[in-house]
Amino acid sequence: MRVLVVGAGATGGYFGARLAQAGRDVTFLVRPARAQILAAKGLRVKSPHGDFSIPAPQTVTAADLAAARGGAFDLVLLSCKAYDIDSALADVAPAIDPETAVLPVLNGLRHLDALDARFGAGRVLGGSCAIAGTLGPDGEIRQMNALHTLTYGERDGSRSGRIEAIDVAMREAGFDARLSETMLLEMWEKWTFLATLAGSTCLMRATIGDIVAAPGGRDLIEALLEECRTIARAAGHAPRPKFMERTRATLTTEGSAFTASMLRDIENGARIEADHIVGDLIARSSDAGAHPVLDRVYTHLKAYENRRARETAATAQ
Repeated sequence: MRVLVVGAGATGGYFGARLAQAGRDVTFLVRPARAQILAAKGLRVKSPHGDFSIPAPQTVTAADLAAARGGAFDLVLLSCKAYDIDSALADVAPAIDPETAVLPVLNGLRHLDALDARFGAGRVLGGSCAIAGTLGPDGEIRQMNALHTLTYGERDGSRSGRIEAIDVAMREAGFDARLSETMLLEMWEKWTFLATLAGSTCLMRATIGDIVAAPGGRDLIEALLEECRTIARAAGHAPRPKFMERTRATLTTEGSAFTASMLRDIENGARIEADHIVGDLIARSSDAGAHPVLDRVYTHLKAYENRRARETAATAQ
């Protein structure tokens, strides 16, 4: 199975590196600058599960993709930021033919609409991942804790021949690989969790533990979680009771240092996925005004984006 990993950052680079380490046929679609770093230094991973390096990873740039190694790939692992989806789809298009399966592990569900429109719903799987990672100053991937799960499945829940073949390729590749027959539900559950985590920690500019310790903090988190759960339920994907129990416990733990990566992005003055994680969730609700906390979160995030755009423009002058 020929696998194309779009990007070699903290997420795609990690799972792609694990697949390459396990002997899978993996190529990374990267920008020219990243290709130069990988050629000079290799793809290096620092992990609680053991550090390792792929000395000469196979890479290709968008300009050369159409002619690379015979054209189409069997599987495309798409792990870009949600706000980069349009450019990523244009870059990866030459790698996709009628038999190619696309496995996106982006946040939210908005990307599925874009993928379906560009390549057809039949090519697009459901997927999600759980990993905390970052790129170090020298371009190495740093896994921040032991969590490294990649979940995938057909969106209709079937056990197709292609998903079985993908499962074989993923198993024993050095991370926790899981084939799901309830993939869309799991994507909605993750979205519910992530919107609550990002919404609360960004709005309060604080860790979960800091928020819980503040007057009304726990109530705010639980109200936000309930609003997100209600939207998911109305869409036909009600989060399961055990998921809600685990999520509520995680998001109300006293002393927890847990924050969303979106908060770290805000603190670093970086771009954020406001429209994809929060805005699109609101847009899928037909009950206007029924999610006041989520609405305030979205206003807060968009205000940050407006300020960032204004300050960036002023700096460029």
